[in-house]
Amino acid sequence: MTGELQSADDSSKRDAQPGLRASDRERDQVVEVLQVAAGDGRITAAELDERLDAALSARTQGELALLTADLPSEGMPPQAKDLVRVDQRFGDVSRTGRWLVPRRIELRLMFCEAKLDFTDAVITHSTLHIDLDLRLGGNLILVTRPGVVVDTDGLVRSSGEIKISPQPGPAAHPVLQVRLTGQSRGGDITARPPRRKLSELMRRRPPGNSGR
Repeated sequence: MTGELQSADDSSKRDAQPGLRASDRERDQVVEVLQVAAGDGRITAAELDERLDAALSARTQGELALLTADLPSEGMPPQAKDLVRVDQRFGDVSRTGRWLVPRRIELRLMFCEAKLDFTDAVITHSTLHIDLDLRLGGNLILVTRPGVVVDTDGLVRSSGEIKISPQPGPAAHPVLQVRLTGQSRGGDITARPPRRKLSELMRRRPPGNSGR
């Protein structure tokens, strides 16, 4: 998929036939490039909205080329997997750092904890579907970031707790909607922002505060 992303952003090929009709696949590839660029801070949320609208309505390859002409072609992530399955008993499983978010995850846990940290994750699409089967002792932790929204309306819960922490500060432009479906039969689900480091908390302490 890395090659396909680069092909979607290969200006020399697009310029060769700018009037050629664009396909749905080419539109989707440009959408992925734009979403990655927004996640990296190369374009603003307003620019992302504007370019996404233009990409989805583009009729030719030339129109698509203009939307990514000022973005790098190298270093783009591969295509997100359609499905990732995790069936874990005992121990822990985690996705942290710069990992590529798939389109769908089937997650079955028992006597273990799964942690999905979206702080530095590469997000190339707008929705992640997580099909859950949480059994006794199976817990799920989602570490969110501004723009990552968690939806548990489709989840059937017979036991266990669901704790969704609100995002700090003003509402951010939606980057990813995490939709949880399936069932929880004994596990807890927690969605929270990243925990601040001790050094950050110390810097925020008012001067002259001796802790008394």
